[in-house]
Amino acid sequence: MDKGNKFYFIGIGGIGMSSIAQYLVANNFIVGGYDLTKTDITKNLEKIGVEINYKDELKSIPSSFKYKSVVVIFTPAISLKNKQLFFFNKQGNQIFKRAEFLGYLTNKFKTIAIAGTHGKTTTAAIVTHLFYKTQQSFTAFVGGILNEFNSNIIITGNKYAVVEADEYDRSFLNLNPSIGLITSIDSDHLDIYGSFGEVKKSFNQFIRKVKNKVIVNKDLGINGITYSLNKKADYSANNISFSKTGYFFDLTTPSNTYKSVFFSQLGLHNLLNAIGAFAISSQVGINEKELCKCLSTFKGVKRRFQLVLNSKNDIIIDDYAHHPNEINAVWNALEDHFPYEKKCVIFQPHLYSRTKDFMNEFATALSKFDRVVLLPIYPARELPIKGIESSVLQRKIKSKNIVELVKRENLLSVMNNFPEKVKVILGAGDIGLEIQKIKVKLK
Repeated sequence: MDKGNKFYFIGIGGIGMSSIAQYLVANNFIVGGYDLTKTDITKNLEKIGVEINYKDELKSIPSSFKYKSVVVIFTPAISLKNKQLFFFNKQGNQIFKRAEFLGYLTNKFKTIAIAGTHGKTTTAAIVTHLFYKTQQSFTAFVGGILNEFNSNIIITGNKYAVVEADEYDRSFLNLNPSIGLITSIDSDHLDIYGSFGEVKKSFNQFIRKVKNKVIVNKDLGINGITYSLNKKADYSANNISFSKTGYFFDLTTPSNTYKSVFFSQLGLHNLLNAIGAFAISSQVGINEKELCKCLSTFKGVKRRFQLVLNSKNDIIIDDYAHHPNEINAVWNALEDHFPYEKKCVIFQPHLYSRTKDFMNEFATALSKFDRVVLLPIYPARELPIKGIESSVLQRKIKSKNIVELVKRENLLSVMNNFPEKVKVILGAGDIGLEIQKIKVKLK
């Protein structure tokens, strides 16, 4: 990259876009961008000097960013009909998709790419924590806000890049990893892939791009360095016991066994992610005893089984779960840690296509809760699909329990009427904007 380059992001408030923007600012580039809404992410970008506009109009683009020499980066969530993107396209600017630019950026690093339909963000966050605590030279682009840093990018050096390898739109095929880890492969993004077979084919292509070591969840049956819970694998957690704040377990590695290791987050799915992150860190040569200590100090990621409130009357947990398998993982964690409490789920379905593809699976997963509150489907990049709406999902939930429809703007006013002590808020749309309001209201 030429030091004279300016960069303009269309969809700069996205979690993946904002980390790249921050990286460029940290390296003294001039950055601007557009997003539809002002959020905490865009406010933080503005604080570090990023000029952001919020109307998709040509006149909104600052004059200093209208030149043909400006490099433009856009997210797939942005429509190709976007007026600003159309302008830059017509003008002949150099334009990258976010994934293409991330691949270009990370070519100079030893890249550690974490793939999988679920668990990418938490695994990448734990790797980031372990690398930071053991003083590695790295830059991490994480798809969530780490509580420890209140940031989605950590920069200590340029030996390693820690990135999430996103399967959506086959984005992860833009990366050239030295080490690749796969957490899970489930049917998802069928609007892109069409079938689960095509999803698996894409992951196989990703594996072939990994230059050095492939690390895989043992349950996937893929050749590589394996990790697991309670199963024989290269890295495995055994003799697992619960505590109020996490898990104690024995950790077996290819060279040793460590007794009574503590991991400081709830949910066995998160513990599995921690073992994967440990495997990566061990494979790059970090001292395993040090890594064991560091697992006890991980502070989690916002919206990843995040305990928002734990009071006498209310336990509120916030999670990004937007796929039936993720909802099942959340339910299992709730049953493990709050087995005797009634449970209410507030769920905002994400995408019409995903709701259509997994309508029955969503109904089955949600039926486990004592109360189900459904918000309207969050469309993101999609137009409505006829006959696909939350009321259809409501009718499919075969349960004696209460199932109701609530608009997001009315959620606060009705939550006080929910008697269930455990309230879990799920979804990948804008439901996360309600969390602090709910916390204040119930506190």
